[in-house]
Order: sequence, then structure tokens, then C-alpha cells
Amino acid sequence: MTAEDLIYDEDDLDEADIVEWYEARPVTVSTAVATGSIVAAFALGVLATVGALALMGRLDD
Repeated sequence: MTAEDLIYDEDDLDEADIVEWYEARPVTVSTAVATGSIVAAFALGVLATVGALALMGRLDD
């Protein structure tokens, strides 16, 4: 089938095509995974802060 084989009517251009939209499934994670990711993020934040303070020489006790 080539472009010359296709015939478009003017009426076809005004009609909307039917498109089916599917709603995405909600993301579900277990409580353990959610808690672990929060604890890991907090630990990385603490580690980054301690590292930054050590580089600036602020940990001179």
C-alpha cells in the first residue's frame, strides 16, 4: 500500500478517532521497603553532612 493508494475524504478529517486510555496501576510497596528507603535516605543525608563538615574542618573537637 502506497501513499497514492490511500484516499482521504474531507469528512474523515473532522471525525475524532477513538483512543482507549488505560489508567496506570498505582505503585504499591510494602511497609518494610518504604521504611527502608526513608531510613537509607536519612542515613545518606547524615553521611553527606558529616562529610561536608569534615571537609570544611568543622569537626575539630
